[in-house]
Amino acid sequence: MTNNYKKHGPGYEEKSEITIPLITGKKSLIIKPRVAKSKHEQSHRVRDKGEVFTPSWVCNKQNNLIDQAWFGRPDVFNFEESTGWVTNFDAIYFEPSGKRTWRDYVLALRLEISCGEAPYLVSRYDTTTGDTIPVEQRIGLLDRKLRVVAENAKRPDVWINWSKKALMSVYGYEWQGDNLLLARENVLLTYLDHYRNRFNGDTPSLELMREVAQIISWNLWQMDGLKFVIPSSCQDTITIDRDLFDERIIRTPCEGCSTDNVHKHNGIYCMIRDWQKDEIIPAISLLGVGDDR
Repeated sequence: MTNNYKKHGPGYEEKSEITIPLITGKKSLIIKPRVAKSKHEQSHRVRDKGEVFTPSWVCNKQNNLIDQAWFGRPDVFNFEESTGWVTNFDAIYFEPSGKRTWRDYVLALRLEISCGEAPYLVSRYDTTTGDTIPVEQRIGLLDRKLRVVAENAKRPDVWINWSKKALMSVYGYEWQGDNLLLARENVLLTYLDHYRNRFNGDTPSLELMREVAQIISWNLWQMDGLKFVIPSSCQDTITIDRDLFDERIIRTPCEGCSTDNVHKHNGIYCMIRDWQKDEIIPAISLLGVGDDR
């Protein structure tokens, strides 16, 4: 959903589908993170789409607030500095007799709205500088969950099971297809990083990576966050009024667009998977938007 790539020819128009041949081989560097784009392109996307990426230290501050509310105490994963943080390498403490266990933390749902390259979910690199962040010092919401899994799931099969549950518990949506692709790549590579960190550099099986990829394809999706539909899928309804002497075309705009009612759009509403219930549900329900029509 961007015209930034139309110079590459047919297939790269704003509404074209991103297919494997368009972004692999000699064309593998066409889609790149924001920090690798030219200043001109960055400025254009700010003006055109309001695209502004958040530094990792800001993401950390906000993620820390989420965890402070969940744990009831500050500085759980790290101690903040002015534009950085110092990682707490002690095992994350859960009260033995507490109502909330490490499993509850892993299962707690987290959503990054307008996720861009998903810097709140995963922090492989700082989106504004491009600097790589070591696995042990990452601050993303999924990074934190996978750290907790590693500290508590000692058997390999238990780690794999709960690492997938951690992945199932994080969601994100994005308008622009290229950013969504980067977000999915970042989550996939983050899982791979944590797997290798846990299993002494070993690579996960192809079967496991396919499972992980399927989870990611459901949990990070393309959506207009104001309408809850696939971007630009709402259309005017066209009717023709004829009489004996003339005919005229009547365009009726999408009711949801014209009345600002999120339940009345004629576009394609997005669906996601509720993994705990094993159900396909409207994305709008995950965001807590009631059915007040």
